[in-house]
Amino acid sequence: MEVQIHWTYVTPNKQAVRLTSEWLEAKDALAIAGDFEKTGRTKALEFMDRNGTAWSKKELGKLLEEIAAEPHEVVVYFDGGFDHQTSQGGVGAVVYYKQNDQRYRLRANRRLSEIKSNNEAEYAAFWFVMQLLEELGVHHLPVTFRGDSHVVLKQLSGDWPCFEDDYNAWLDRIEAKLRELHIDPLYEPISRKQNKEADALARQALAGQLITSRMELTEKG
Repeated sequence: MEVQIHWTYVTPNKQAVRLTSEWLEAKDALAIAGDFEKTGRTKALEFMDRNGTAWSKKELGKLLEEIAAEPHEVVVYFDGGFDHQTSQGGVGAVVYYKQNDQRYRLRANRRLSEIKSNNEAEYAAFWFVMQLLEELGVHHLPVTFRGDSHVVLKQLSGDWPCFEDDYNAWLDRIEAKLRELHIDPLYEPISRKQNKEADALARQALAGQLITSRMELTEKG
């Protein structure tokens, strides 16, 4: 989680200057803010995250304590598929995260009946990821999203426009959930080969093999 420090510095001649730091990791920002306060010339100190939420020093410290016990350092892989013969969609997701100093991998898929194309399945797969993150309790954190659907990722990042109403409805839903969870997304398009785990889960969903599993990863895992 990155924040900016906003504070007022009072000079020896009582002139007040409002200052803003660069973006810093929240833990580092707390330590630096503590140094500011030791000068005795710091007032109105607060922290602003990338979603525009302001935190006091006490609130931010408490949040970091909570985050340590919740999923963080989250990296997600997603993929969607569509079977034209059955008009069924399949979505797969793999979520890597850290919690209580342990690393985990969550694998899950789902079969969908109200999907019209392979493209729509990719949007549905991203929405499926958002549901998984909400269930895990991921919030107020940066999350890396990786998939081989460059269209979905480029549209979410704002690099490419979307002209289809149906797809825009998926994008609106996804973006609303990102804002609700205060997730700072990083979109990383990857190749299909790099996305083989999520792709396999989507294919298994189309074949009727539904999976939800979580495992703790060793250092070698």
